[in-house]
Amino acid sequence: MNHRNHNGSVKDTPFLSDVQELRRRARQHMDRGAVTPGYKGDTQTIIKILNEALATEIVCVLRYKRHYFMAEGIHAEPVAQEFLQHASEEQAHADLIASRITQLKGEPDLNPKGLASRSHSEYVEGRSLVDMVKEDLIAERVAIESYTEIINYLGEKDPTTRRLFEEILAKEEEHADDLSKLLATLESSKEKRMPLT
Repeated sequence: MNHRNHNGSVKDTPFLSDVQELRRRARQHMDRGAVTPGYKGDTQTIIKILNEALATEIVCVLRYKRHYFMAEGIHAEPVAQEFLQHASEEQAHADLIASRITQLKGEPDLNPKGLASRSHSEYVEGRSLVDMVKEDLIAERVAIESYTEIINYLGEKDPTTRRLFEEILAKEEEHADDLSKLLATLESSKEKRMPLT
């Protein structure tokens, strides 16, 4: 919006809407909370996407917790600590996603029934430490692909949810990198212990 200043020249203001109009619109539909008239997303679709991501994060928490408790062997302690840290970070992601669902006036679906089918990643236990790391790495790669698609879908429809997924995506990429390095270390150590024929 352009305004004339005291010497008659046109002055640009940083506001896109008149302040009085912004205030008037904010008073409308207050029961919608964070969802204002400027929101361009289809809330029901976005809540569904968020609930699938919530299930994905919960499945990851459960898998990492299992791996933490089941880790054994010569390299178990540092790997188990990595599993525990990842479980904690995935739980934080789940909490952020659940909060966003309620901001959009939806309900977080925490029902254990159907959790695995709503999740993008799988719950695979793995038998050895190497298997566990591989399964977690696969799950992180699934999350990375999935969240990248979600970010592209959201675009400018819901910038807040998009930024939430961008933050989570960065952490999932960090997890995948950590796991990839762990896997390389474990497999290298395994090769060194194998007898030469």
